Amino acid sequence: MSVHRPGRPRTTRRVSPRSRLTAAGVLLAVLSLLFTLPATAQGADKPERGEARMGMGVVAHDGQGGLPRETRAVQTEGVDVSSHQGNVNWSALWTSGVKWAYVKATEGTYYKNPYFAQQYNGSYNIGMIRGAYHFATPNTTTGAAQADYFVNNGGGWSRDGKTLPGVLDIEWNPYGAACYGKSQSAMVTWIRDFLNRYKARTGRDAVIYTATSWWTQCTGNYGGFGSTNPLWIARYNTTPGTLPAGWGFYTMWQYTSSGPIVGDHNKFNGALDRVVALANG
Repeated sequence: MSVHRPGRPRTTRRVSPRSRLTAAGVLLAVLSLLFTLPATAQGADKPERGEARMGMGVVAHDGQGGLPRETRAVQTEGVDVSSHQGNVNWSALWTSGVKWAYVKATEGTYYKNPYFAQQYNGSYNIGMIRGAYHFATPNTTTGAAQADYFVNNGGGWSRDGKTLPGVLDIEWNPYGAACYGKSQSAMVTWIRDFLNRYKARTGRDAVIYTATSWWTQCTGNYGGFGSTNPLWIARYNTTPGTLPAGWGFYTMWQYTSSGPIVGDHNKFNGALDRVVALANG
C-alpha cells in the first residue's frame, strides 16, 4: 500500500505521444510477423489450388502397409501422373512393364495440368493405353460444370483402342474439410451430376477413383453407382481391402505412391486385353 507523504505533491505519470507511437509500432510489427509466417508455422500447410493429385490423402487418412502379394490372377501394371511428376520418362516406364496410364487433366473449373500434353501424348506414343482424370472439388462449382470443363480440356474419349474413359477422382479435400462441406446426400447428388454430364458428352460411363473410408464418410457408403461406373480403389497395402458398397470387384487398384520412376503405381484387374476392352467400351 502506497503512502502519501505530507508536503509532497502527488504526481501522475504521463505517457508521451512518442511512447504511444512506439508501442503501436511494436504491436503492428508483431501482427505483421504472424500473418507472414510460413503456412506450416501457422498449422495450415495446405497445398496451392491446382496442386491436388490422385491419392495425396491416402497415407494420412488410411495409413500405408506392404506391397501386394503375388497371386495367380493376371494383373496389368499402370501409373497415374500429374504436374507433380513434370516431364515423365515414358520409355523407362514402358521398359519396366507399365502398359497403361492416367494423366491429370483438370481440377475444379480453374486448373489445367501444364504438363498434360507431354504426359498424355508421351504415354500414347510409347504404346500405352492412356486416359485422363479430373480432381473434383465439389465445393467450388457444380458437378455438371466440372464435367464440361474436364471434357473440354483433355478428358474426352474416342474409340481408338488406346483411350480409356475419363476418371472422376473424388477423395479427401486437400484444401479444407474432408467432405467439402457437403452432406452425404448432397455429395451423392454432386457425383451423379458429374457422371451424367460426362456420359452425355462422351457416351461413356466415367471411372470412379476413391477410397472406401472416404466414400463411407462422405457419401454414407452409397451403392448406386456400382452397376455402371468402374471402380478404381485407393489402398496402399497388401490387398485392396473392403470395397465401397455397390461394387463386387475393382477394375483398378492404386496400391502405392512410392513405386519406381513416378511413384503412383496401379494394378488393372485383368490382362492387357481387358484394358483394351475398357478402352473400347
